[in-house]
Amino acid sequence: MYSVLIIDDEKRMLDLLALYLRPHDYTCKKAQGANEALLFLEEEDFDIVLLDIMMPEMDGWELCQEIRSISDVPIIMVTARDQKEDIVKGLKLGADDYIAKPINENELLARMEALLRRRTPANRIETNGLVWDEERYELSYKNQPIKVTPKEFAMVGHLLKKPNQVFSREQLIDLIWGFDTNTEGRTVDSHVRNMREKIRQVGFPIDDHFKTVWGVGYKWINK
Repeated sequence: MYSVLIIDDEKRMLDLLALYLRPHDYTCKKAQGANEALLFLEEEDFDIVLLDIMMPEMDGWELCQEIRSISDVPIIMVTARDQKEDIVKGLKLGADDYIAKPINENELLARMEALLRRRTPANRIETNGLVWDEERYELSYKNQPIKVTPKEFAMVGHLLKKPNQVFSREQLIDLIWGFDTNTEGRTVDSHVRNMREKIRQVGFPIDDHFKTVWGVGYKWINK
């Protein structure tokens, strides 16, 4: 799930954009104007920003510059203006993309997904707030670190990389312990129990995602 900061001086537009995005696994924070937006950006991190241009206290171009001085978060300019010079100006000031009102929901989602794909490393997987980061060797949920063993970390990674694929105990042993090991299936089950409990303790609904396929093995389901 990605976090979005929506910035507009019109409450109706803030509510409309949030209504578009929430069913698509985005958590939305609404800032009614530039000053509120800057306060939010100081307090928390966002995955992407939707920024209106025509605002009274500070326009979107100026705010874009302010954001760029403190963050490299992807920015999509959202405005009724669609003149070429406005697009060029926004991009030169640090915006990553541009979409004109009236907004086409599918186009907005596609542009956001394209930016997020380019930003998210292939060795970092996020689902519903659970983050598996291979480069940092970290597993976390809503910024809460989860202390797992190296083999538990590897197991979560294999499952997250291939959602809905069933991994037999034998496959997991080969992938995590290696072909020459004497490890048995009950060792896999023990690691699974420990891992589930650790992830459950931080509040992630692990039982909705990590499924036992009786008589076969385990799989991960994204919801």
